[in-house]
Amino acid sequence: MPELFVLIPGRTARQGTTLNEGKFTAGYVEETSTVLMCPDDMKRLGLTPGDRVRLRNEQGEVELACQAAKDGELQPGLLFLPYGDASSRLMGGETHGTGMPTSKGFEVELERVV
Repeated sequence: MPELFVLIPGRTARQGTTLNEGKFTAGYVEETSTVLMCPDDMKRLGLTPGDRVRLRNEQGEVELACQAAKDGELQPGLLFLPYGDASSRLMGGETHGTGMPTSKGFEVELERVV
């Protein structure tokens, strides 16, 4: 059964260095297609690093690998996904007059891919 989480996309240092090599390199693709979770949430859901999960909201869905965030980096119920193709598929087009779609703090359902 899917569980609700709040997704916070953003940039990472590794994403910046791999971007210099190109958006289609293995390092960049891996960085932007791995969701970070609170280790307590992973344990509660029986997930191990590298397990595949599906994130879904009214905009779309993506399947990606999950990894545990460093202790204290993410509170339970929060997910971090580097900006990229996967995070863009979950963002809506509404800009609320700002010219930039809402890109942080939106709800997604998470479920393990079996």
